[in-house]
Amino acid sequence: MSQANKMPLSMAFWLGWRFYRARQSNSFISFIAFASTAGIALGVAVLIIVQSAMNGFEGELERRFLDVVPHAELTGVNEPIQDWHAMAIDAMKIPGIRGAAPFIRLQGLVQKPGGFQGLNLVGIDTAQEPKVSGIANYMAKEQWQALGRKDDSIVLGKALADKLGLAPGDSLVLYVPDLAAGKTGRLGAARSHRFVLAGTFKLGGELELGTGYVSMDYLAGLLELGDKVSGVRIAVENVFSAPRLIRELGFSQQQYVYMSDWTRTQGHLYQDIQLVRTLMYLVLALVIAVACFNIVSTLVMAVRDKTSEIAILMTMGIRRQAIVLLFMVHGAVSGLLGTALGVALGTGIAWKLPQLAAGLESLFGVKLLSADVYFIDFLPSELMWQDVVWASVMALVMSLLATLYPAIKASKTAPAAALAGR
Repeated sequence: MSQANKMPLSMAFWLGWRFYRARQSNSFISFIAFASTAGIALGVAVLIIVQSAMNGFEGELERRFLDVVPHAELTGVNEPIQDWHAMAIDAMKIPGIRGAAPFIRLQGLVQKPGGFQGLNLVGIDTAQEPKVSGIANYMAKEQWQALGRKDDSIVLGKALADKLGLAPGDSLVLYVPDLAAGKTGRLGAARSHRFVLAGTFKLGGELELGTGYVSMDYLAGLLELGDKVSGVRIAVENVFSAPRLIRELGFSQQQYVYMSDWTRTQGHLYQDIQLVRTLMYLVLALVIAVACFNIVSTLVMAVRDKTSEIAILMTMGIRRQAIVLLFMVHGAVSGLLGTALGVALGTGIAWKLPQLAAGLESLFGVKLLSADVYFIDFLPSELMWQDVVWASVMALVMSLLATLYPAIKASKTAPAAALAGR
């Protein structure tokens, strides 16, 4: 008895492991234990995979989409920006802003088979635009050089060009409202501007379906703006600081300006990603919790099955605290094994998720993500080890909590009654 009291922990761990290995004598208990282990493994694996996919979407949003969409911009109120050079200089004085470039925006309609299509035409300066946008990376070098010429060359999104049935060298007519007539209160006839398609850019999503790029100097000539521009775009070091930085720049200007940033124009994409991440985390946490509930069932049946063994151990001097630990170890083994299997499976799939998704698309002839709808046409994945740690810790904690009630119940076994068969 004194020897047992000296080593309760080591004996409890050893006996807990022996009880776990001996569960195969009862096939029903073995099945419930297998179900709990498999459920925990599946929940942990899917949680890691989903979190990695959400990380991938978030990363692609920042690296790809926000590489082209302006982080923030200032546009003139009822009149163009008078001196964009001074505004760009002011922007570069603010810590956190890494670039500024002018632009001219013109919105209109282009004709397509069966009706009209809206087009957001952006005039850019190829010498300044790389400071705030990576759009040059999504088109051929010849097309980018065409935008540097002061002529009627236009580069459209590939999806829009296909929708309009246009090929390089074809003409495109843009219809815009007569702004001069609007100032007099009369509705004037639409004005038309003709452009020649120099090529296309491929980015995906709605940006590819409704945006075109032309030379800023050529567009300024069409609109008779001279050296004036529609606004100034900025690029920032940290995209989440864009709202604060654009307000700081806008409030420092003498001219009245509208202030806009990506969280207002494209923030719904980031919010959708975070919403899906949160919902999936809660759902999969509940899946793991349900799997851990099976541990309770397993241990309750194990306690009933091992009542006489528990009584014998108590008569040999094993303390009640050691009995609690014994059955906690018994149940925790299922949680630990399920967590380990889930981590191995989840990290393996998350590591190769883009390749696996591409293989499924090729095998079944389906497209999981359409570039016409989403800003990417592949399933991204970015495995972060903190997600793996959180999923593992959550599963292990739930497993341990699930063992408490059966383990405490086992420690309250009356040895005399149990051995007498009552």
